[in-house]
Amino acid sequence: MQNIEKNLNRIREQIVQAATTCGRDPDSILLLAVSKKKPASDIRQAWQLGQKHFGENYLQEALEKMQALGDLDICWHFIGAIQSNKTHSIAESFDWAHCIDRVKVARRLSQQRPAGMDPLNVCIQVNIDHEDSKAGIDLEAVPALAAAIQELPGIRLRGLMTIPAPRETFAEQRVAFAQLAAALADLQRQGIDCDTLSMGMTQDMEAAIAEGSTLVRIGTAIFGERT
Repeated sequence: MQNIEKNLNRIREQIVQAATTCGRDPDSILLLAVSKKKPASDIRQAWQLGQKHFGENYLQEALEKMQALGDLDICWHFIGAIQSNKTHSIAESFDWAHCIDRVKVARRLSQQRPAGMDPLNVCIQVNIDHEDSKAGIDLEAVPALAAAIQELPGIRLRGLMTIPAPRETFAEQRVAFAQLAAALADLQRQGIDCDTLSMGMTQDMEAAIAEGSTLVRIGTAIFGERT
């Protein structure tokens, strides 16, 4: 508990400092604790310390944790690659899905979201550096996919997500994030109602915040190294 508490406090302080430095309200930035490969007990500890949003990459692992933590009011984010055979469980169990890169997946999530549940919040994943090892679409394809998602019931387009290639300097990190921020601004100018920039992890969180990130994804810096 002590390590998680110390780590959470440090990350929260870093968010406040980064936001203040660039004249932003720290409350406009959501901390998503990435809890993949960590036990449910760690999530429970973080929740007791005020952390309410958790991100999981692996579906079966996440579903088991949800069952173990069913007594807690947790907002669950699916942040892994979404295959067609996973959409049903994601639509039924999660509050957010961050890695939408195909109309087919968006359509399945829409069709499989249970009636009576709030719309599933979704982000389009952008492969900002055209890396073969990463999912996501090119920036040029964002408007068409966003327009298609807008037409689907049961899901709500919240914004864009990216994981840039590592960059050594703060200035270089900002360039990639600025591209995503510009793409979101373009969607907003087109009348598409979206508000989320899911970008920034431990090594580049400050640069992401400087370019307008509204959601940072932090794992190891909170929970420690994964085994």
